[in-house]
Amino acid sequence: MSSISIDEVARVAALARIALTEEEIERFSGELAVIADAVATVSEVATPDIPATSHPIPLANVMRDDEVTDCLDPEEFLSQAPASEDGKFLVPQILGEDV
Repeated sequence: MSSISIDEVARVAALARIALTEEEIERFSGELAVIADAVATVSEVATPDIPATSHPIPLANVMRDDEVTDCLDPEEFLSQAPASEDGKFLVPQILGEDV
């Protein structure tokens, strides 16, 4: 069984700028040790002859094939915009930056 000390939990919490009480540090030390043991168990089972999986059920790509189609004429969609300039939509400035 791996052991994660309360000093390690306190140090990681300090690095992450997470304020923990002494009770939380002790509780998380035990919980993290259980998690570390579970990861170690999985690592023992994972061998080169067992393929890695990200999902228990095989998934297939459900997206359609890309097909090249005709695009709209830029003048056509710009003609319906309230304002355009240099082949682009013209919108009001919102950030107060210099143009």
